[in-house]
Amino acid sequence: MDTAEHHKLDGQDILVVGGAGYIGSHVCKMIHAAGGRPITIDNLSCGHEHAVKWGPLERIDIRDREALDAALSRWPGASCVVHLASSIEVGIGERDPANFYSNNVVGALTLLDAMRAAEIDRLIFSSTCATYGETETMPIAEDDPQQPSSVYGKTKLAVEHMIQSYHAAYGLNYVTLRYFNASGADADAEIGEEHDPETHLIPIAMQAAAGRRGPLKLFGTDYDTPDGTCVRDYIHVNDIARAHILAMKQMESGLTRAEVNIGTGVGTSNREVLASIGRVTGHPVPYEDAPRRAGDLSRLYSDEGQAKKVLGFTPRYSDMDTIIRSAWNFHNSRWGETRAD
Repeated sequence: MDTAEHHKLDGQDILVVGGAGYIGSHVCKMIHAAGGRPITIDNLSCGHEHAVKWGPLERIDIRDREALDAALSRWPGASCVVHLASSIEVGIGERDPANFYSNNVVGALTLLDAMRAAEIDRLIFSSTCATYGETETMPIAEDDPQQPSSVYGKTKLAVEHMIQSYHAAYGLNYVTLRYFNASGADADAEIGEEHDPETHLIPIAMQAAAGRRGPLKLFGTDYDTPDGTCVRDYIHVNDIARAHILAMKQMESGLTRAEVNIGTGVGTSNREVLASIGRVTGHPVPYEDAPRRAGDLSRLYSDEGQAKKVLGFTPRYSDMDTIIRSAWNFHNSRWGETRAD
């Protein structure tokens, strides 16, 4: 684990809410590598107990205020909370918004009030580019309008507003990280993307390449892009984890609030992703052209200038072949296949 740029966390306890999930487990591993102790708070509804490897687990639901207060009291020296626990599957949010608002918004409100009671005044919040909504203005900058179209994006934006209000009224210090397309896996293949159901392009395409499912459906081949397919900004999960460590460093140095995109500023098309999988793994991805999906934008990528300015962040692991190699090796460690060199 690369920690060359990281200050040592000197044994600090960091509460990682959602630390058993995809991004959360990578954040926990990097906190541990930097000398801190990650305390995972997770109800394991989507996360995995086997991904909690670098610190203790508090198995609770953050909407349970009594249980949350008790958990925070067991870690009185915690210096920061990283909040990554949320419902994320966009389609489910449209079908069942009540659950999304309960988990994402009520959960965050309960957590913020428990933090106030425990006198923890530093928060790093996991947000999303989905808060910007449907825009063709690229690249997306942090001060662009936020008009989310999905329930998922609306719940994340509601929490952003809540955090800003707690900063103004109660002195909460925070960094909100708006992720673009999280991808890739831990270089040691210990942890990776294990969503159920899986809805993300890269793991689905890998399953198709490995013959573990039928041909991939390539949704939309007539967009106004160089090859006709959607263009997205893929950021390696380890780069996302690094951004959290850098945010902690800046908050220790006096940063009191920030909203920051975490992306690469580079767009990669769906066809380019499939080509990379074939090139890196030696297994071409079988696919079928399919009609566009409602709501899919032709292009979506970030302006990365603020991340560089505020956090000193630039991506290290997010070229597409590195993303694919790490993800393939993780999945093959579960499938018992050959690693990609």
